[in-house]
Amino acid sequence: MNYSKISVRYSKALFELAKEKNLIEEVRSDIKLIYESFSVPEFSILLNSPIVKNSVKFEILKKVFSNKLNSLTFSFLKMIVDNKRENHLNDISRNFLDFYKKDKGIKSAVFTTAADIDNNLLTSIKKVIKEVFNSEIELEHIIQEDILGGFVLRVEDQQIDSSVSSKLRTLKRNLINTSFEIKLPNLKNN
Repeated sequence: MNYSKISVRYSKALFELAKEKNLIEEVRSDIKLIYESFSVPEFSILLNSPIVKNSVKFEILKKVFSNKLNSLTFSFLKMIVDNKRENHLNDISRNFLDFYKKDKGIKSAVFTTAADIDNNLLTSIKKVIKEVFNSEIELEHIIQEDILGGFVLRVEDQQIDSSVSSKLRTLKRNLINTSFEIKLPNLKNN
């Protein structure tokens, strides 16, 4: 079976159930916590390990999340482990959060700069993006020194690249593709 289909099916089932039970905000918060837990490498290693028994995995998950998760989310987590789908939990979480954003009309934006910028400027940028896309915006700011200056803005599948590194690449490409005709002066003695 296609792994992405597994993740989509489980996440969609949880999303629909949470909506039906009017628990969508609580479950979203829980799933976001689980998704962020994957930033800890040991968490991912634990869930993907074929050596660790599922009962042990669930006991660890229970100790980590039992007091932090809604009962619906916790039951879902138990079902995932019981069905031996815990290695898909990261994708299930990501897909659930995508379903949530789509349902609420929230667009993801990533604003990349070479250096840190003022929070007021970020707020202004978010406001402009919100107006342009007529949608709620979830803005993430990334500092990436190798763009040298300027910015790169990505909203969903659209991108504006006004970085210095991009301008330099374009200039280099144009210089390489431009043929120069060099005329030497006539040096023959008449």
